[in-house]
Amino acid sequence: MLFSRFKTQLPTPEEALEGRPEPAFAVPERHTVLGNPLLGPYPDGLEIADFGLGCFWGAERKFWQTEGVWTTLVGYQGGHTPNPTYEEVCSGHTGHTEAVRVVYDPAVVPYTSLLKLFWESHDPTQGFRQGNDVGTQYRSAIYTHSPAQQQAAEASRDAYRTVLHNSGYTDITTEILPADNTRPFYPAEPYHQQYLDKNPTGYCGIGGTGVSCPVGVAKADG
Repeated sequence: MLFSRFKTQLPTPEEALEGRPEPAFAVPERHTVLGNPLLGPYPDGLEIADFGLGCFWGAERKFWQTEGVWTTLVGYQGGHTPNPTYEEVCSGHTGHTEAVRVVYDPAVVPYTSLLKLFWESHDPTQGFRQGNDVGTQYRSAIYTHSPAQQQAAEASRDAYRTVLHNSGYTDITTEILPADNTRPFYPAEPYHQQYLDKNPTGYCGIGGTGVSCPVGVAKADG
Protein backbone atom coordinates (compact mmCIF):
# COMPACT_ATOMS: atom_id res chain seq x y z
CA MET A 1 0.00 0.00 0.00
CA LEU A 2 2.85 2.38 0.76
CA PHE A 3 4.41 1.68 -2.62
CA SER A 4 1.11 2.33 -4.42
CA ARG A 5 0.48 5.59 -2.60
CA PHE A 6 3.86 7.01 -3.54
CA LYS A 7 3.34 6.22 -7.21
CA THR A 8 0.70 8.96 -7.30
CA GLN A 9 1.63 11.13 -4.31
CA LEU A 10 4.93 12.82 -3.54
CA PRO A 11 6.60 11.88 -0.25
CA THR A 12 7.43 14.50 2.33
CA PRO A 13 11.11 15.02 3.22
CA GLU A 14 10.50 12.94 6.36
CA GLU A 15 9.00 10.08 4.33
CA ALA A 16 11.70 10.04 1.65
CA LEU A 17 14.52 7.50 1.53
CA GLU A 18 17.75 8.47 3.28
CA GLY A 19 20.00 8.22 0.24
CA ARG A 20 23.78 8.55 0.46
CA PRO A 21 26.43 11.27 0.66
CA GLU A 22 28.16 10.22 -2.59
CA PRO A 23 26.92 8.74 -5.88
CA ALA A 24 26.62 4.96 -6.00
CA PHE A 25 28.20 4.83 -9.49
CA ALA A 26 30.48 6.75 -11.85
CA VAL A 27 29.11 8.72 -14.81
CA PRO A 28 30.66 8.20 -18.28
CA GLU A 29 33.01 10.93 -19.41
CA ARG A 30 31.54 11.73 -22.84
CA HIS A 31 28.30 11.79 -24.78
CA THR A 32 28.08 8.78 -27.11
CA VAL A 33 26.54 10.85 -29.94
CA LEU A 34 27.85 14.40 -29.53
CA GLY A 35 31.25 13.40 -28.15
CA ASN A 36 31.35 16.19 -25.57
CA PRO A 37 31.81 15.86 -21.78
CA LEU A 38 28.68 15.01 -19.83
CA LEU A 39 29.67 16.69 -16.57
CA GLY A 40 31.84 19.47 -17.98
CA PRO A 41 33.76 21.60 -17.96
CA TYR A 42 31.52 23.34 -20.48
CA PRO A 43 32.79 26.07 -22.82
CA ASP A 44 32.13 29.69 -21.95
CA GLY A 45 28.89 31.06 -23.35
CA LEU A 46 26.91 27.85 -23.03
CA GLU A 47 23.88 27.64 -20.75
CA ILE A 48 22.06 24.84 -18.92
CA ALA A 49 18.38 23.91 -19.05
CA ASP A 50 16.66 21.11 -17.10
CA PHE A 51 13.44 19.42 -18.21
CA GLY A 52 11.26 16.53 -17.04
CA LEU A 53 8.85 15.15 -19.63
CA GLY A 54 8.32 11.49 -18.89
CA CYS A 55 10.71 8.60 -19.50
CA PHE A 56 14.10 10.23 -19.93
CA TRP A 57 15.33 7.84 -22.60
CA GLY A 58 13.22 9.31 -25.38
CA ALA A 59 13.27 12.79 -23.88
CA GLU A 60 17.06 12.97 -24.03
CA ARG A 61 17.11 11.97 -27.69
CA LYS A 62 14.72 14.80 -28.56
CA PHE A 63 17.24 17.30 -27.23
CA TRP A 64 20.52 15.79 -28.47
CA GLN A 65 19.05 15.86 -32.00
CA THR A 66 18.55 19.63 -31.72
CA GLU A 67 21.05 21.94 -33.42
CA GLY A 68 22.86 24.10 -30.90
CA VAL A 69 22.74 21.51 -28.11
CA TRP A 70 26.32 20.76 -26.97
CA THR A 71 25.64 17.85 -24.63
CA THR A 72 22.81 16.14 -22.76
CA LEU A 73 22.59 13.81 -19.81
CA VAL A 74 19.78 12.22 -17.87
CA GLY A 75 19.23 12.20 -14.14
CA TYR A 76 16.92 12.74 -11.21
CA GLN A 77 15.70 16.11 -9.95
CA GLY A 78 13.13 17.78 -7.76
CA GLY A 79 13.16 15.23 -4.95
CA HIS A 80 14.49 14.81 -1.42
CA THR A 81 16.83 11.79 -1.44
CA PRO A 82 20.50 12.62 -2.08
CA ASN A 83 22.26 10.60 -4.80
CA PRO A 84 19.34 8.24 -5.51
CA THR A 85 19.45 5.14 -7.66
CA TYR A 86 17.02 4.33 -10.46
CA GLU A 87 15.29 1.67 -8.39
CA GLU A 88 14.81 4.12 -5.52
CA VAL A 89 13.37 6.78 -7.82
CA CYS A 90 10.99 4.28 -9.41
CA SER A 91 9.72 3.28 -5.97
CA GLY A 92 8.28 6.77 -5.59
CA HIS A 93 10.04 7.18 -2.25
CA THR A 94 12.57 9.83 -3.32
CA GLY A 95 10.29 12.48 -4.82
CA HIS A 96 12.41 12.91 -7.95
CA THR A 97 11.28 13.13 -11.53
CA GLU A 98 13.25 11.76 -14.47
CA ALA A 99 15.02 14.78 -15.97
CA VAL A 100 17.18 15.74 -18.93
CA ARG A 101 19.98 18.30 -18.52
CA VAL A 102 20.56 20.20 -21.76
CA VAL A 103 23.77 22.19 -22.27
CA TYR A 104 23.22 24.50 -25.23
CA ASP A 105 24.51 27.49 -27.15
CA PRO A 106 21.91 30.28 -26.87
CA ALA A 107 23.38 31.96 -29.95
CA VAL A 108 22.28 28.93 -31.99
CA VAL A 109 19.18 27.68 -30.16
CA PRO A 110 17.39 30.12 -27.85
CA TYR A 111 15.82 28.90 -24.63
CA THR A 112 12.37 29.60 -26.05
CA SER A 113 13.02 27.04 -28.81
CA LEU A 114 13.93 24.44 -26.17
CA LEU A 115 10.70 25.30 -24.36
CA LYS A 116 8.72 24.73 -27.57
CA LEU A 117 10.36 21.33 -28.00
CA PHE A 118 9.65 20.50 -24.36
CA TRP A 119 5.94 21.37 -24.52
CA GLU A 120 5.31 19.68 -27.86
CA SER A 121 7.16 16.45 -26.98
CA HIS A 122 4.83 15.33 -24.17
CA ASP A 123 1.41 15.88 -22.62
CA PRO A 124 1.88 18.34 -19.75
CA THR A 125 -1.66 17.86 -18.45
CA GLN A 126 -1.32 14.30 -17.12
CA GLY A 127 0.02 14.84 -13.61
CA PHE A 128 2.01 11.89 -12.31
CA ARG A 129 2.13 9.99 -15.58
CA GLN A 130 2.95 10.07 -19.27
CA GLY A 131 0.74 7.74 -21.26
CA ASN A 132 1.13 4.23 -19.86
CA ASP A 133 4.04 5.27 -17.62
CA VAL A 134 2.53 5.96 -14.19
CA GLY A 135 4.39 7.40 -11.21
CA THR A 136 5.65 10.60 -9.68
CA GLN A 137 8.96 10.15 -11.54
CA TYR A 138 7.14 10.80 -14.84
CA ARG A 139 5.73 14.20 -13.89
CA SER A 140 6.28 17.21 -16.13
CA ALA A 141 8.78 19.76 -14.81
CA ILE A 142 11.02 22.67 -15.75
CA TYR A 143 13.88 23.60 -13.41
CA THR A 144 15.25 27.02 -14.26
CA HIS A 145 18.79 28.42 -13.96
CA SER A 146 18.08 32.16 -14.05
CA PRO A 147 15.25 34.64 -13.51
CA ALA A 148 15.09 35.05 -17.29
CA GLN A 149 14.55 31.31 -17.75
CA GLN A 150 11.90 31.32 -15.04
CA GLN A 151 10.06 34.17 -16.72
CA ALA A 152 10.25 32.57 -20.14
CA ALA A 153 9.10 29.17 -18.83
CA GLU A 154 6.10 30.67 -17.04
CA ALA A 155 5.16 32.78 -20.06
CA SER A 156 5.36 29.77 -22.39
CA ARG A 157 3.23 27.74 -19.98
CA ASP A 158 0.58 30.44 -19.91
CA ALA A 159 0.56 30.73 -23.70
CA TYR A 160 0.41 26.95 -24.21
CA ARG A 161 -2.30 26.59 -21.58
CA THR A 162 -4.59 28.75 -23.72
CA VAL A 163 -4.12 26.75 -26.91
CA LEU A 164 -4.45 23.45 -25.02
CA HIS A 165 -7.70 24.59 -23.43
CA ASN A 166 -8.96 25.60 -26.87
CA SER A 167 -8.13 22.08 -28.06
CA GLY A 168 -10.06 20.41 -25.24
CA TYR A 169 -7.22 19.59 -22.84
CA THR A 170 -7.31 20.10 -19.09
CA ASP A 171 -4.95 22.37 -17.19
CA ILE A 172 -1.16 22.06 -17.34
CA THR A 173 0.35 20.31 -14.31
CA THR A 174 3.99 21.13 -15.06
CA GLU A 175 6.00 22.35 -12.06
CA ILE A 176 8.30 25.29 -12.84
CA LEU A 177 10.83 25.87 -10.10
CA PRO A 178 14.40 27.15 -9.73
CA ALA A 179 17.16 24.57 -10.06
CA ASP A 180 18.74 25.79 -6.84
CA ASN A 181 20.53 23.84 -4.12
CA THR A 182 17.20 22.47 -2.89
CA ARG A 183 16.63 20.79 -6.28
CA PRO A 184 20.01 19.45 -7.37
CA PHE A 185 20.37 17.38 -10.52
CA TYR A 186 21.72 13.88 -9.81
CA PRO A 187 23.05 12.11 -12.94
CA ALA A 188 21.54 8.70 -13.62
CA GLU A 189 23.36 5.41 -14.01
CA PRO A 190 25.69 4.90 -17.00
CA TYR A 191 23.29 2.60 -18.85
CA HIS A 192 20.64 5.32 -18.90
CA GLN A 193 22.90 7.90 -20.54
CA GLN A 194 22.09 8.15 -24.29
CA TYR A 195 20.10 4.94 -23.88
CA LEU A 196 18.43 5.09 -27.30
CA ASP A 197 21.77 5.55 -29.03
CA LYS A 198 23.01 2.35 -27.40
CA ASN A 199 19.64 0.61 -27.92
CA PRO A 200 18.09 2.07 -31.12
CA THR A 201 15.01 -0.13 -30.89
CA GLY A 202 14.56 0.47 -27.16
CA TYR A 203 11.45 1.76 -25.46
CA CYS A 204 10.47 5.39 -26.04
CA GLY A 205 7.35 6.58 -24.22
CA ILE A 206 7.54 10.19 -25.43
CA GLY A 207 4.54 11.54 -27.31
CA GLY A 208 3.01 14.98 -27.56
CA THR A 209 -0.51 16.32 -27.82
CA GLY A 210 -0.20 17.40 -31.45
CA VAL A 211 -0.97 20.97 -30.39
CA SER A 212 1.59 23.56 -31.51
CA CYS A 213 3.13 25.75 -28.81
CA PRO A 214 3.67 29.50 -29.35
CA VAL A 215 7.32 30.51 -29.08
CA GLY A 216 9.09 33.80 -28.52
CA VAL A 217 6.66 34.81 -25.80
CA ALA A 218 9.39 36.00 -23.43
CA LYS A 219 13.06 36.95 -23.57
CA ALA A 220 15.40 34.53 -21.79
CA ASP A 221 18.90 35.94 -21.92
CA GLY A 222 21.28 35.23 -19.07
